[in-house]
Amino acid sequence: MQDLLPRQKEVFRFIEDKARAVLYSYGYQEIGLPVIESTHLFSRVVGENTDIVEKEMYSFDDRNGESLTLRPEGTAGTVRLAEENGLTFNQIQRFWYAGPFFRYERPQKGRYRQFEQIGVECFGMPGPDIDVELMFMTSRLWQELGISGDLRLELNSLGTAESRARYRTALRDYLSAVKGELDEDSLRRLDSNPLRILDSKVEKTQDLLKGAPLLGEFLDPDSTEHFEQLCRLMDKRQLPYVVNPRIVRGLDYYNKTVFEWITDSLGAQGTVCGGGRYDGLVEQIGGKSTPGVGFAMGLDRLALMLEPNFGGGRQTDVYVAAVGDNARERALLLAEDIRDLSPSITVLVNCGGGKFKSQLKKADASGASLALILGEDEVANGQVTVKHLRESGEQKLISSDGIGKYLTENLQKE
Repeated sequence: MQDLLPRQKEVFRFIEDKARAVLYSYGYQEIGLPVIESTHLFSRVVGENTDIVEKEMYSFDDRNGESLTLRPEGTAGTVRLAEENGLTFNQIQRFWYAGPFFRYERPQKGRYRQFEQIGVECFGMPGPDIDVELMFMTSRLWQELGISGDLRLELNSLGTAESRARYRTALRDYLSAVKGELDEDSLRRLDSNPLRILDSKVEKTQDLLKGAPLLGEFLDPDSTEHFEQLCRLMDKRQLPYVVNPRIVRGLDYYNKTVFEWITDSLGAQGTVCGGGRYDGLVEQIGGKSTPGVGFAMGLDRLALMLEPNFGGGRQTDVYVAAVGDNARERALLLAEDIRDLSPSITVLVNCGGGKFKSQLKKADASGASLALILGEDEVANGQVTVKHLRESGEQKLISSDGIGKYLTENLQKE
C-alpha cells in the first residue's frame, strides 16, 4: 500500500475534479458504496474461479462469524445497492463512484494493495449506444487531462454466455493438446477458466495462443450485430480504436462489449481503464433481468502518467510575515479578513515566530506571489507592507482596510 504525499495528492485531486466535471456534464449521479461487503456477494458476482476471488480478496470473519471482504471492485456493490433500493427494473440509471479498493497482489509500480478508482455503472440500456457513450466520455476525460495522445482504445465482444461456453470448449481442446508447454498459472486455469489464459503475460504461452481459435468465430448473431453497430458509431465520431480478440477482462460477469484504454508508458501495468457489459448480473443476485454496462479507471496509474508534467494544483497566493507579539496576532486576524473578502485567495500565515529574514525565505519557498509584512509600526498605523516576490515592483504601504481590494485586483482572483 502507499502513502500519498502532498504533491501526489494534488495529482489525484486534479484527476478527480476533472472526472467529476466530465461525469456531471454527461448527467451521471454520484453514489457512495461501503468499503466492506459480504464475501458471498463478491464470490457470487465476480466469479469463484477468478483470480480476485481465488487469490486477491482481503476477507475476514466478524464477531458474529460472518465472512466480510474489503471491496476488490465496485460493480458488485453498485448492483447490490441499485437492486436493494429498487433502482433497476424498468429504469434508466447512470451512476458513478470513487474511493479506495483492495486486492492482495504482488505490489509493483502502478499496482498497490490499496488503490484508488473511479467507476461508472449504467442500468436499463441494452443497445450499443450507451457502450459508445462510455468510450466517448472517457476519451473526453483523457483530453481534459492532456493524455489522450498516450492512450489507445482496444475493443472486443464476448458474446452471450452460450457462445462463450462454446468458445471455452474449443479453446480448452486446443490448449489441452499443448498443455505440457503451458506455464503453471495457465495450466491451473485450463479446466476452471481457460479464457483467462488469453491474458497471460508469459511470452511462451502467448506464442502458443497464436494458433488458437478466436472468440469472434463463435459469436451469436445478436452479439455480432451489437458489436458492428458499436463500431459504426465509433467510426462516425472518428474515435480511433483497435479490435483485440484477446481481451476477455478478468471478471466472469462480462458479456458482449468489453474495452480497455491502454498506455505503453507504464510497463506491464498498462491498462488504466477497462469495462464492458454485464447484462445478467442483476438477475444473478436475485433481481429481474436488467441490462448493465460500466467501467473503472485506476487513479494510481493515471497519476503516474500525469506526474512528470504536472504543474501543480492550488498554489499559495499570499504569505503573511509578522515580527512582534502584536504583529503576530494581527497577522492571523488580517488573514481571516482577506479570506472573508476573497475566499479564492490562498493565504499562508507564518506561525511559530522566527526572524524577519527567515520568514521572507519561507515566503519565497511557499511560491506566493506577494508577501504581506507586519511589524509593530504597521500595526500601530493600521497598514500593511506589500512585497512582490515573483516580479519586480516597489514595496508599498497599503491600509489594512484596503488590502482585500488591492489583492483582488493584483492577483486577478474572483
